[in-house]
Amino acid sequence: MKNNQKQEKDWGKMAENFDKISEYVVGKEIYQIICKKLSKEKNLGEAIEFGCGTGYFTKAIAMNAEYIIAADVSEEMLDAAKRQLKEYKNIKFEIADCKAATFPDKEFDTVLMVNLLHVIKEPHKALEESYRILKDGGLLITIDLTGYGMKKFEMLKLVFRFLRKMGRPPKADKGNLSPTYLETLAENAGFEVEENKLLGDKDKIKALYFKGIKR
Repeated sequence: MKNNQKQEKDWGKMAENFDKISEYVVGKEIYQIICKKLSKEKNLGEAIEFGCGTGYFTKAIAMNAEYIIAADVSEEMLDAAKRQLKEYKNIKFEIADCKAATFPDKEFDTVLMVNLLHVIKEPHKALEESYRILKDGGLLITIDLTGYGMKKFEMLKLVFRFLRKMGRPPKADKGNLSPTYLETLAENAGFEVEENKLLGDKDKIKALYFKGIKR
């Protein structure tokens, strides 16, 4: 409970300007690449997005799902998401913990997590919880920014921008996910790998785009 309260406080204080801060830190281009890729995911059915933040990436799938529960641990983030997504009638908002949700087993067709696994402790628990609440044959999509394979000088510039705007990074098990590490986590949680690739410029920050199926 204390950890959740700290997460809510840490993220909530940045809610008002979070999108601008994030684009400054990592660059707008990689976010555009992610959104374009996400928008091509069709027939997502009944979906939930953990760590929705301000709803930046929720928009990319809004027209391709029957309904979406946009979930976050921060009430301030959810308030920002409600403002950004007010025109979408198929989106509901809810406080929820990706590692200990209260939803029934086999509730959703799709689980989406963007920039979440690399900023939390025990990411395997988020994957196990996603597996539990997905229907058989359900789809898991996780997307995480990563410095994996990034040039050292570019990494130093990224770290400087992050510290300048966001302060010390959250404690996480592994800040820079590799495709191999994420695949192992997902398979251990029970998922069958459908797609696992890096998006973006090879010399700059990339996004690890992963899709898994619950069999």
